[in-house]
Amino acid sequence: MDAHLDLEKLGREAEGAIAATKEPEDLERIRRHYLGRRGVLAGLTARLPQIDAPERPEYGQRLNALRDRLIQAIDDKEASLRLRATSTRLDAEKIDVTLPGRRRRLGRRHILGRTLQEVQDIFLGMGFEIVEGPEVESEEFNFERLNMPRDHPARDAQDSFYITDDLLLRTQSTAVDARIMIGRPPPMRVLTTGRCYRRDASDPTHMPIFHQVDGFMVGERITMADLKGVLAAFARQFFGPATATIFATGLPRRVMTTSSPSAAARRRREKCWLASRADTVFMAVSVNVVTSLQ
Repeated sequence: MDAHLDLEKLGREAEGAIAATKEPEDLERIRRHYLGRRGVLAGLTARLPQIDAPERPEYGQRLNALRDRLIQAIDDKEASLRLRATSTRLDAEKIDVTLPGRRRRLGRRHILGRTLQEVQDIFLGMGFEIVEGPEVESEEFNFERLNMPRDHPARDAQDSFYITDDLLLRTQSTAVDARIMIGRPPPMRVLTTGRCYRRDASDPTHMPIFHQVDGFMVGERITMADLKGVLAAFARQFFGPATATIFATGLPRRVMTTSSPSAAARRRREKCWLASRADTVFMAVSVNVVTSLQ
């Protein structure tokens, strides 16, 4: 009977130690201590011949039952520890999909693009249509339809970047005007912006590529006053409502050569250095007079 009581006590102690185990290494030590070749149960089995013969079969059965019970308890605890380790690892690796993603840092538009867009928005507000044209142009539209035949002296400074004998990179956005006037009856208000190309040596104020803004208005009773009004309204919106304008001819070259959008972008960045002491913008205007004989 004392031997039976010892087995029950041993079983409770072993199950308590198994239940209290937190790490797989500790569980393995308990396994070796109770179930190993030199463990507690192996020692009890070796003492089995010392048990009284009448009690030996029952004692052996109880010893085997205890071994099976401890093996099952250890297996269950091992599965529990493995599940806990897996859950801990998954918690550490999981991604919280409810959080907002990391936004990519976006760039910003180039100052030339922003300036051209601002110019277009201003003229759109005054009823102009924004039209784009090809950058590869024919001599007919780039020169001849603009009253610049082959022997015209102005072509000496613009003949550049030919692709074929008749095709070249456009030297001015005015080439789009000639295309628009074909087959389109007046009235019309058109603005063209874009890149142009000329054979200019690179220096602080010149590049072989530059941006140009070109606009025209055709209709009945259109006068020089309309031209001045449109340009004055543009200057006030672009440079500020307090901007005054002066229309003059014979301006110094350093003023007349700052009429491209790239220069406008530079003026905006440098706090409109073109504006004079009285916030006055000087404009050098090239006027094409179109007459129609009825």
